[in-house]
Amino acid sequence: MSHEFDLSLATMLPARGEPDARLSEPAALAVQWDAVHEAAAAVAILAQLGEEEVSDAIRTLPERAVAKSGTQLELARRGIDDLAAVMQPGLRALLALTAKGQDTTSAALTLWREFHTARFAVLALVPEE
Repeated sequence: MSHEFDLSLATMLPARGEPDARLSEPAALAVQWDAVHEAAAAVAILAQLGEEEVSDAIRTLPERAVAKSGTQLELARRGIDDLAAVMQPGLRALLALTAKGQDTTSAALTLWREFHTARFAVLALVPEE
């Protein structure tokens, strides 16, 4: 099984703690948040799950975090960095196993659950008003 998710796109993410100088704060955070969700969508396919419907609360997290600024922004930024740090190698490993013809359903489901737990924690850092 192959997936159209291209890990090379994930390299456009800023290195941990180093925001991309070409992007504004909201844009850089939104790019990373979107990339994490693209990786999660690939994991969902490998876990044989349906496509997740993303709520407005999830979609607007970067904008809310930037609007809050200060500690909430920094915590959200770190949480998103942590999610990316888990999703990128996890997806790489799943794709490598898939390329060898191995069933990754169980491992992908485990990564999917970890993603959801971590995302819930990040969302709790910047709740909707």
